[in-house]
Amino acid sequence: PNRLQDLLTLSISVIVESLPFVILGILLSIVVQVWLPEGLLMRYLPSNPVARRFCISLFGIALPVCECGNVPLARGLIVGGFTVPESMTFMLAAPIINPITIITTHQAFGFDDGILVARIIGGLAIANIIGWLYGRHTRPYELLTPKFAAECARVEGDDHNHSRWGKSLDIFVRESSAIMPALFIGALAAGAIQVLVPRDVLVSLGSNPLWSVLAMMVLAFVIAVCSNVDAFFILPFASTFLPGSIVTFLVFGPIIDIKMLAMLRTTFTTRVLIQLTVMVGLLSALLGLVVNVVA
Repeated sequence: PNRLQDLLTLSISVIVESLPFVILGILLSIVVQVWLPEGLLMRYLPSNPVARRFCISLFGIALPVCECGNVPLARGLIVGGFTVPESMTFMLAAPIINPITIITTHQAFGFDDGILVARIIGGLAIANIIGWLYGRHTRPYELLTPKFAAECARVEGDDHNHSRWGKSLDIFVRESSAIMPALFIGALAAGAIQVLVPRDVLVSLGSNPLWSVLAMMVLAFVIAVCSNVDAFFILPFASTFLPGSIVTFLVFGPIIDIKMLAMLRTTFTTRVLIQLTVMVGLLSALLGLVVNVVA
């Protein structure tokens, strides 16, 4: 009974924490697709693909969503004309470049051990490296699930006779029906793993430069805490774990956790999610090891 109660409490807490940002992401997606003048976001972007993706990776400053809300927003960018790699670059960087995330990280750690700077630079670097890799894909729409790719094609071929309010309602219903079930399933899985995996095992690994980084990646994947508050969550571990492992948690968690994978599955194929998890994991671990050496 205690484990069941813990499971329900943890799962519900993830949903309660995430739901406002999911709704915010859907609303911002509607604004991008329906209410902004067509092509406004792309009008002043550089033509060079690398510079263009870097500018897009900074969109999170003006579109403050955490990882829960950036999935529907990234879907909206794809529908609105951005390429899949460009939208993916935004999606990976946005929860870290989010001004709320930056402020809370500074409040928790200040500039101690370079944690804040490493989080910002590392998050931008990982997003742009992965965007560059997928930008070399010859058929980027194959990265999407068949259902979402068909939805993009349907939207592109749709007529423009509907009112803006009608389109907004249609997008809200469609995105909610796609994202909400994934959120609930991901929250339940995150709660179950937290109940089954003893945290003492992770904490015992905190003083080792390599194992502390890997342990924090596992913790970030399991806990699935929102990027807006993850700095305060991990702050009590700072006295036990090395700075590099803290940075790994703060970079890997907002991009890849069990809740995010469930939500990302609404948009990207399983193969892409496996590739993303491996690449983000390796780059985050490398970042953490570098910080451990430098600090």
